[in-house]
Amino acid sequence: MCGIIGFNWNDNILLNKSLKEISHRGPDASGKFTDKYISLGHRRLSILDLSASGKQPMSNESETIWIIFNGEIYNFKELKNQLKRQHNFKSETDTEILIHLYEESESPEEMLKKLNGIFAFCIYDSIKKILFIARDCIGVKPFYYYENKSKFMFCSEIKGIIKNDEIEREINFEGVSSFLTFRANIEEETCFKNIKKLMPGYYLIYDLKNKKISALKDYWNLKYNIENKSINYFEEKLKNLLFDSVKKQLMSDVPYGAYLSGGVDSGTIVSIMSKFCSKPVETFSVGFEQEEHTEIKEAKFLAENFKTNHHELLIKEDSVKELPKIIYHLDEPMSDPTSIPIYFLSKYTKKYCTVILTGEGVDELFAGYPQYKFMKLHKNLISFFPDFSRKIFSSLIKNIPGNILNKGFEYSSELGEKGIERFSNFINSNKLSEQYLNQISIFNEQEKNNLLKLKSQNLYLKYSKNFNKKNLLNSCLNFDFKGNMVDDLLMKLDKNTMAFSIEGRVPFLDYRIVELASKIPENMKLNFLNQDKFILRKSVGNLIPKQTSNRKKKHFFVPINNWFMNELLQLKEDLLSKEYINKQNIFNYNYISKINKDFKKSRLFYSRQLWSLITFQIWYKQFIENEKIKI
Repeated sequence: MCGIIGFNWNDNILLNKSLKEISHRGPDASGKFTDKYISLGHRRLSILDLSASGKQPMSNESETIWIIFNGEIYNFKELKNQLKRQHNFKSETDTEILIHLYEESESPEEMLKKLNGIFAFCIYDSIKKILFIARDCIGVKPFYYYENKSKFMFCSEIKGIIKNDEIEREINFEGVSSFLTFRANIEEETCFKNIKKLMPGYYLIYDLKNKKISALKDYWNLKYNIENKSINYFEEKLKNLLFDSVKKQLMSDVPYGAYLSGGVDSGTIVSIMSKFCSKPVETFSVGFEQEEHTEIKEAKFLAENFKTNHHELLIKEDSVKELPKIIYHLDEPMSDPTSIPIYFLSKYTKKYCTVILTGEGVDELFAGYPQYKFMKLHKNLISFFPDFSRKIFSSLIKNIPGNILNKGFEYSSELGEKGIERFSNFINSNKLSEQYLNQISIFNEQEKNNLLKLKSQNLYLKYSKNFNKKNLLNSCLNFDFKGNMVDDLLMKLDKNTMAFSIEGRVPFLDYRIVELASKIPENMKLNFLNQDKFILRKSVGNLIPKQTSNRKKKHFFVPINNWFMNELLQLKEDLLSKEYINKQNIFNYNYISKINKDFKKSRLFYSRQLWSLITFQIWYKQFIENEKIKI
């Protein structure tokens, strides 16, 4: 796992500055290659072949093809055996097989479809005078690029790109709008003007002679083609693929372990790891010292069950003081508060391991989130009631005591008046995209229009084509898989682990498991009793304790309300003051004033919105105004 940087001109000073900025991604070595067409830089985190022979940029035998690579190719040994007939290998790395696979492939698609791994790489073909760039099909590894007129620049992290002083630090309002909705920007355009992401499953070809992108295409796209097979067939297939995925991802020349939360997802990974490891697996869990809503006890129960070498980290509430550093590592604004515990857990884990396996991706593959149950409820029941009766019902909900509402949804009373208003919108809506986004959005379209001075595109309208009533569950899963899972969960994992030079691996997101999940009928994921992740629980039933398998999903609670009343109080007042808001000219102060006024009536609802605004303001100070900020 590494950091890569490149641009289409020769500037050694800029290359050094950008490499220094991403040094946390690769503390073990630094390498450069330049000619009149290109500058390439690499920071290495040694995982395979710890010798100097694995140094990058790396070339073919004739030094006509050069590569910089971030990631892991899990099937590289099989590919290497095929390529040995044509090439002499000088290292034991997976990097080298990419060079020779490129040489032997007739097309980018042919090459990329042979890879099982997580990656972002750039190949410089000095004969064709092109850059061939690709990102893994799931989007585990990040890749950002800047294109403006004749300049092209790319990097594993945006902070490396904006070391170029020629690039103006301007916000892109469409990216900001997406962030305010989803708590992470899921658009191709980032929150920075003229900086984009290479989307998962895409490759890009840059023509160095004509100084333009000559191709931007997808080589992999998830399609939901349901197969009429028995549940036993899918159980066995899923279990076999999980074992193979974990086995492949244990490939490492450095110590490895797993993040263990105490649920089905990470518990399954650790259970399978234990079967392949000759010594106890190193496991790590995190919680807050003063908070009861953690999974420390559940994780400890699993660790004892699997006889792991378990480590617990209890972090103090004043950990929020590190928030500016965390936001800086995230590159784009992201308001998922669990970034904080992951950041501290990664810092702690580095003492023991360089590679970590996690359980990300399960909820988006096998329907683990509450919103899927609500969408099913609307489709199968609520939608059959006429509009007027739904409006009567939604108005009655407002008078039901919170403790009764909590039986239907755990956090109803804490969401308060605004939460009930959102639920009413969900009940009354006949549009699938509106129903879904009203559940998951931090700011819905109406709230966002009241908040932002510039009006953004209507996301209800934009994403209406993404939701299909006939295959409703799978369309919701697909939306989250391509959106929030990538730009929230996976980027949160990558940026917070790489902040401390740790490689995060996600066995559930092996593309073969993802493709299998897309073939499984919806009722095997969310069954008729509304049991979530049903097929997974059945498949791994004998791998984890029944108490874990049957336990409801528990949300990791971060004490943001306490922070607003203590450590963040002064910062909140400064960054959301009328004076600063008016000077900034992005938000309408009236909406922020309304949040402060009505906060006690809808504490949990408004705390999420406040957290998004605070994280954005810290991001804005650091990245746009280029100022240091301290809590």
